[in-house]
Amino acid sequence: MNAPFLHSGCGCLDVHTHVIPAEFPRYLGRRANVPWPSMRAAQPCHRHVVISEQIYRTVPHHSWDTGARLADMDATDVGHQVLSPMPELLSYWMEGDDAAVLSRYLNETLAGMVASAPTRFSALGAAPLQDVDRAIAELAHAVGTLGLAGVEVGSNVMGVPIGDARFWPFFEAAQALDAAIFVHPLRPAGMERLLGPSALEQVVAFPGEIGLAAASLMTGGLLARFPNLRIALSHGGGSIQALVPRMQFAWEKQGALRDAIALAPVEAARALYYDDLLYSPQAIRALVELVGDDRVMIGTDYPFAIMDADPAARIASLGLPGDVTERLRWKNAATWLGRI
Repeated sequence: MNAPFLHSGCGCLDVHTHVIPAEFPRYLGRRANVPWPSMRAAQPCHRHVVISEQIYRTVPHHSWDTGARLADMDATDVGHQVLSPMPELLSYWMEGDDAAVLSRYLNETLAGMVASAPTRFSALGAAPLQDVDRAIAELAHAVGTLGLAGVEVGSNVMGVPIGDARFWPFFEAAQALDAAIFVHPLRPAGMERLLGPSALEQVVAFPGEIGLAAASLMTGGLLARFPNLRIALSHGGGSIQALVPRMQFAWEKQGALRDAIALAPVEAARALYYDDLLYSPQAIRALVELVGDDRVMIGTDYPFAIMDADPAARIASLGLPGDVTERLRWKNAATWLGRI
């Protein structure tokens, strides 16, 4: 499948952007006190995401307004965005049947946004991974029927790491469907150790959480079992740059680890993709050195407060050769999405 963003000179490809629907359907299930999301008006062009009668986050209209997105993209040399749900909306803490209804609504919303500008948007849907059978069914619908590029998954499902073998049937289905997978931190471990404002969850806890998720993919055997999966880690893989050298050293020195872990940690790390949301040219260069210049992609976290507001300038500041720059700007992402 070819589209204008696949050609050099047509802007960057941003793999990490989030969507919140303008509205949510009313909960029609049979349970009480379900943490079903709703929207409440805020000023001037914002809305509150309300969950369990509490404001979870106040979000701008760019979260659902494709026209506002396109204007921002044009202003920052972004030719194409990959849309995915705000991670909290994955709702792994609901019962599976309720989460399946919400996932279907999210996926249909995302498909509608893509249809409004198919050369500018792709999308990754949601699947209720607390119920693997339902998740497989929704994955098949999202990719096979709605035409989404794949799905976003959380770093853990109610505390179970995403690399756990109980999720392997889902990943087997994703491989068969040629679906891209995007792993995002969700309800990170260690929150009780943080001191300070709640916003530190994203700033301090996310890197460790996505690093733990990456380690689970490497050490749990998933990457060896499903070698054709295309999995990307958000937030630059977080602590992965510190973990991989330690893991590799231990794997080489300890026979028990070599026996238990099929792929060398360095090899496993280079089987994954990563966005570049590290905020520092030095950190991005180090990631490229660790995993290869064919594995790093632009990711901004648009439209949230910690987004990288000028991704093209960030890549240009690395001072890399032109062919490497083009890979980071769009080619690696297009490969991960299955577009080339």
